[in-house]
Amino acid sequence: MSSAALGIFGGTFDPIHVGHLRGAIDCRELLDLEQVQFLPAALPPLKATPGVSAEHRAAMVEIAIADLPGFSVDRREIDRPGVSYTIDTVREIRREAGAAKPLVFIMGLDSLRTLHRWRNWQDLLTVVNIAILKRPGYTASVDPEVSRWLEAHSVSATQLLHHPEGSVAILEQPGLEVSSTAVRAAMGVGRMPRFLLPEPVLEYIAHHGLYRPPSSSPRTNQ
Repeated sequence: MSSAALGIFGGTFDPIHVGHLRGAIDCRELLDLEQVQFLPAALPPLKATPGVSAEHRAAMVEIAIADLPGFSVDRREIDRPGVSYTIDTVREIRREAGAAKPLVFIMGLDSLRTLHRWRNWQDLLTVVNIAILKRPGYTASVDPEVSRWLEAHSVSATQLLHHPEGSVAILEQPGLEVSSTAVRAAMGVGRMPRFLLPEPVLEYIAHHGLYRPPSSSPRTNQ
């Protein structure tokens, strides 16, 4: 493993929650990553339009990781106009990092369900390694081509960083049942998702009136 390796954690983070944070921390510690960059998507092509703006989502990530050394926010997809494609982003990061630096793109197991629909998904391993975060007891039905791809490129976590790119490892996470979808659903009916989100993120959501039930009028959406 290499302490110079960089982790790239992509997602909509709508909103960021303790599951995201715990997964990023576990991944950084297990793989001995120098840094993990959270990469909020602006307009994810295969998901519904996020519940709040990209600026709000990036701000919540910045608040959530403010006291965590070794973590940062990469705003390039938010600052880039149009739809964000992962392959374009990781190629750009590879050019900046150089050919020798191990790169690890971090994603949840649920992303495998749509991986075969990602633009040029077969080219990802020519640019990065991939770490897939798996919750205990959780499985994902994947396209047969993705299944064959996994069989061909899967390695253990200890082998993932033997090369700058080219391998996939599935990382088992401790049991922590939380998702952005469930958090949004709870807030959408007026329930308070305390202890599922960092307290500063909850305060940010309340201050800006985000994710409120339809009958509620937010104070501001700026």
